[in-house]
Amino acid sequence: MKMAAHQMTLDSVWFDKFRVEDAERQYQERLASQHAGLVVESSGPTSHIVSEIERARQTIQSSLRSDFLGVGLSVGVGVDTAGVSNQRIEAVEKENKLLREVTEDLRASVSMLIARVTALEKSAGTPQVNGTKEEAAKAVEAAGDDDDDDDFNLDDSDDEDAEEVAKLKAERLAAYAAKKAKKPALIAKSNIILDVKPWDDETDMVELERQVREVSTDGLKWGTGKLMPVAYGIKKLQISCVVEDDKVGTDFLEEEITALEDYVQSVDVVAFNKI
Repeated sequence: MKMAAHQMTLDSVWFDKFRVEDAERQYQERLASQHAGLVVESSGPTSHIVSEIERARQTIQSSLRSDFLGVGLSVGVGVDTAGVSNQRIEAVEKENKLLREVTEDLRASVSMLIARVTALEKSAGTPQVNGTKEEAAKAVEAAGDDDDDDDFNLDDSDDEDAEEVAKLKAERLAAYAAKKAKKPALIAKSNIILDVKPWDDETDMVELERQVREVSTDGLKWGTGKLMPVAYGIKKLQISCVVEDDKVGTDFLEEEITALEDYVQSVDVVAFNKI
């Protein structure tokens, strides 16, 4: 343990510090001599360290010069990019000029079309409309007022005209009544689904369904039926029908089907939907 502590103490001591300081001092003296036009020759172990320091400083200066050249190249690229941007601006201006010319052509075509429609309206006797929407609305309203003035007025007509109008009115009322009489009245209908349950599993379900379908009356129409399991081998008949609400109700169906007491135990309404 003492040996390890002693070794750590030795490792943290810089024994060669005086050599580095001597080398730095000699390097500074050498630089001062070169500036003064003198050449100083040095020998010994510190001369190698002086050379290494000088080489490292030269390397740093070279790196700084290369970085400066890189910045200059980047500036040059920026100039080229500005030239490309100018070219794009010129292209956009050309496109805008072309679009402006196309818009002018379309505007001229629309003006010609409006003139042609106006001429056609004049030839057809349609009131000419120019200007804003309010003026157009006024022109249409004026045309409607003119048409109303041309309509037949019963108050101002003579007796013969009044008699013809009354006759025409009576004919139209008779035609309307006949048309309404021919139109079939709306019949309210409903779709009903019933569950018909037998007494036991020995009941003949085919015969049960046949007798249920024999129940008939005006306004009743049977639909599809199917057998569905209940329990212990017993099956029930689920059958649908369409009825007219004014003629057939659920009470009638339940009474008629439960009357088949040899086969039917009970009847339940599963669904009742208006059609």
